[in-house]
This record gives sequence, C-alpha cells and structure tokens, in this order.
Amino acid sequence: MSKPKILLVEDDESLGYILSEYLEMSDFSVKWTKDGEQGWQEFQKDVFDICILDIMMPKKDGLALAQEIKDGVPNQPIIFLTARSLKVDKLKGFKIGCDDYIIKPVDEEELIARIQAVIRRSSKSYTRPQGQYQIGSYQFDVANQSLSFKGEKTKPHRKRNGDTSPTL
Repeated sequence: MSKPKILLVEDDESLGYILSEYLEMSDFSVKWTKDGEQGWQEFQKDVFDICILDIMMPKKDGLALAQEIKDGVPNQPIIFLTARSLKVDKLKGFKIGCDDYIIKPVDEEELIARIQAVIRRSSKSYTRPQGQYQIGSYQFDVANQSLSFKGEKTKPHRKRNGDTSPTL
C-alpha cells in the first residue's frame, strides 16, 4: 500500500522543514510548499490524500487557497494549521469546508492522529476520480489534469483571477 500523500503549505521555514521531516518519518509522502500560489500549483499537478494549510502566508493566504481547492474538488480533505486562534477565524475555516482546525504550536503526535482520522473518514466517503475520460474528440486525463483535443494537448492560460484552465 502506498503512503498517504500530504500537501503541506507552510511559509515558516523552520516549522515547514520540521513538519515535513516528521510526517515523512511517520510514513507519509509530503510535498511542502512555502506560499499559497506554490501550493495551488502543486495541487493542480498531483492528487493528495489531505492538504495541511497555514492561513497567514505571502502571495495567497490559506483561506483563499482552501476555497480554490474546494471549488475544484469539494470533498478534498483540508486541515488548517495556523496561529490564528480567534473564533471568527475558526468559523471562516469551517465555513470554507476544512475538516479540522489546529492552533499552533502543534503537538506532532496529535497532528498525526488528526491527519489519520481525517484521512480515515474521507476515504470512506470519497475517492478522487482517476483515469482518462473521452467525450467526443476531447480526452481528459484526471491524474495529470490535462485536456486533449483530437490528440493534441491544450495549453493552459492565465485568467485575471490567476486560475489556469485549458484554452480550447
């Protein structure tokens, strides 16, 4: 069985490094990025069992990133790991659809337990689609998030909101 894949988006160099190393030692596969834009790019490239997001980050905050993730994959498991402890912040996180909200500093063993619980719950109710789908002359490759028309891959373009979607 393969290791559960985690997208960790944390801008604090020390914490990001420590968490990614600890998670790897705890038998997870981790992709660590240091800002919300990088996190979004990595999310579009791969399939993750869970996303762990800081909220206060440069370029794109964790709330905006979580909203983009949920817009594309509504059942994607997300845990916020943040210093923001106000009730209003927690409520925003849960309104977006996070599965858990953890306040820093974090106990690593508790984090592992919470990650495992969220993955266990989400794997029962949701499996992200895999494979390729053919619709007329279009073919969509889910794993690579690519669209082809008559065998030719379409090129992504940037919209004003920073989103990339295929140009047809």
